[in-house]
Amino acid sequence: MTMLKRDDWQDLLREVDWTLTYADDEAIFPEWLSGTGKVPREAWATWEEGFKVSYSEYVATQREKEGAAWGVKAALQRSKVFDTLDEGWKSNAKIHFGAVSLIEALASYSELKMARFGLAGAWRNMAVFGTLDEIRHTQLSLAFAHEFVAKDPQYDWALKAFHTNEWGVISARGLFDGMMMSPNAVDLAIMAPFTFETGFTNLQFLGLATDALESGDINFANMISSIQTDEARHAQQGGSTLEVLMKHDPIRAQWTVDKAFWLSARIFAVLTGPAMDYNTPLQHRKHSYKEFMQEWIVKQFVRTLEDYGLKKPWYWDEFIEGLDHWHHALHLGLWYWRPTVWWKPQGGVSKAERKWLNQKYPKWEESYGDKWDMIIDNVNTGNIGLTLPETLPWLCNTCQLPICSFSGNPDGTTTMKNYPLTHNGYTHHFCSKPCRQIFWEDRDTEHLKTVVERLLAGQINPPDVPGILAWMGLTPDVMGDDAYKYKWAEDYLDRVKKAA
Repeated sequence: MTMLKRDDWQDLLREVDWTLTYADDEAIFPEWLSGTGKVPREAWATWEEGFKVSYSEYVATQREKEGAAWGVKAALQRSKVFDTLDEGWKSNAKIHFGAVSLIEALASYSELKMARFGLAGAWRNMAVFGTLDEIRHTQLSLAFAHEFVAKDPQYDWALKAFHTNEWGVISARGLFDGMMMSPNAVDLAIMAPFTFETGFTNLQFLGLATDALESGDINFANMISSIQTDEARHAQQGGSTLEVLMKHDPIRAQWTVDKAFWLSARIFAVLTGPAMDYNTPLQHRKHSYKEFMQEWIVKQFVRTLEDYGLKKPWYWDEFIEGLDHWHHALHLGLWYWRPTVWWKPQGGVSKAERKWLNQKYPKWEESYGDKWDMIIDNVNTGNIGLTLPETLPWLCNTCQLPICSFSGNPDGTTTMKNYPLTHNGYTHHFCSKPCRQIFWEDRDTEHLKTVVERLLAGQINPPDVPGILAWMGLTPDVMGDDAYKYKWAEDYLDRVKKAA
């Protein structure tokens, strides 16, 4: 018997659909789960992904990837590479494991939603492969982190983080629940595969893979590179869905992309910005966070938006300005509130590092120099207690991150920017105008209270720093401290001598 050519049977496998005869289409694909909206139901028949794959091809490719990833891991288990890694770089791995591992598991559920309620047979077929991808990513992340738990309990947060009330985790949970679990299949495809995976996971995975190799962490680079090869394929679901939506409801498409882009940029400013510009050893930094964002987001992602007929988000100027400030302000907060995180933040402001920061960010000294000088003086005079928190910062009611944007005053001082909004007799506070606008547009959803609001409402007891740390699940063996035991501050001992 002559075998059919691939082109003769491929579409039969990927476009599995049929005309319903004993149930209404609305019952099988309810609007609140499928989300067709203004798009005619028949329009989804044009949905088509660029990279078509059969199950046998998928399995063969994934088997090869798995063999390569686990082979490198097995070889490195016999080495002492981990013991030679820089402590600041290890913090990058801990951030990634804790913030991403269980999000990969969450992503498998989002893929399952599209596999069931996607409005085209080809889409549902692609989402099945996406589900398998995300399960694989979860297993890789947890297994690679578990190897180091015996050496450093902070790695245990790869599994533990999203089962706690740690403030950064609460922010990430809010983002990804709103992006992957709450939306209908159409909005989900545009927010997660298109905006987040196409635009932002390149930054987290490709950027950190490069820095990991430079820092000697071959194991970590091998893992995230293997994962990224899958992301590039199943991210196609977003573009294909967006193409259909743009023909029938471009306003909805624009808003969905704009919202997801802004919230993704905010979370990456705390996860990736400090990792690239502070934690990565100076000699191993290839690009600054701003440079990487300009290459992968400002240039490439904007080009993608234009290809689909979308405009730049309405807040674009504010986003561009934020590349010079957001992650620096958040890093300062991460370091100051270091007991509230599961890694060891690196101060990253030795004289050489400070010179690099000023070269990459000409306004860095003007905005942050005096604040770090105060910290440095307290460290070098033995007043470590003055560099530790006594309370919590006010958090944004949308992104749940600290409100930490500065505004210059005529007298040379700076004031924290705050964008309040009173609704139903309650005043909410926001870090920015876009966060406030997103809240207003989605105000019918249940309000998620910030950690500070929970503290003021009496939900955290005792209402002090030890009580807050316990509520967050941070025990002394895992709570953060300076990565280098403040050694970087010794560069400035001459300031203490002059003051004396």
